Amino acid sequence: MSFLNQLKSQANALQTAQSTDKAVLEANCQQTEWACKTAWQYLSELSRNLDILQPNGPALTLDGKTAWPAMRLIDFRVDARKKKLRDEEVFDYIAMGWNVAPRHGAPFEASVSANFPPGLQRIESRLAAGTVKHERVEVRHPENNTLQAFRFDYKTEARGTITITPDHDRANLAFRLANVRAFEVVTVAFAAELVRYDLMDELAKLITGEASTFLP
Repeated sequence: MSFLNQLKSQANALQTAQSTDKAVLEANCQQTEWACKTAWQYLSELSRNLDILQPNGPALTLDGKTAWPAMRLIDFRVDARKKKLRDEEVFDYIAMGWNVAPRHGAPFEASVSANFPPGLQRIESRLAAGTVKHERVEVRHPENNTLQAFRFDYKTEARGTITITPDHDRANLAFRLANVRAFEVVTVAFAAELVRYDLMDELAKLITGEASTFLP
């Protein structure tokens, strides 16, 4: 075989591999878009119904000792953004958010304190997860001014969110859940082929406090 024929053979093999890769990416993209549309439609309808029902919120505490009042989920909103991928318009992300407010009465001011790093970190991470408005105050000894603890003054209202980010090339969707079961952020990914109404039903159960298999 001449050298030119060798080059021609290598070029043909590479071209075939590239065509195969392109076909796989296109198939993955189509499957991912189908999953995104399913999630978008489901969350859009879910938010309208939950906005009316105002389901009970999760049991909340910042320090593990001071319980928040019974909460409810209100003001549901759904949003989505698109982007360009290989000259095609595809979903960039899908998000649903809601407010967490007291079941009875208006939000009220409260406080918790921590004087050791583990407790301090736990409170700060939970405040961040719930997007809780607060102020951190240094508590000092009245006589020698030494630092005794940190007090967190907050209001009993928070935010819950779900953000779905697709990976079109790998055909999977990552779900980021903030303040759904508690003051926490959890991320779990599913293959696009699994994102159907039965999976979204499990997500809806999780949001409303029902037994759910959505999270491991």
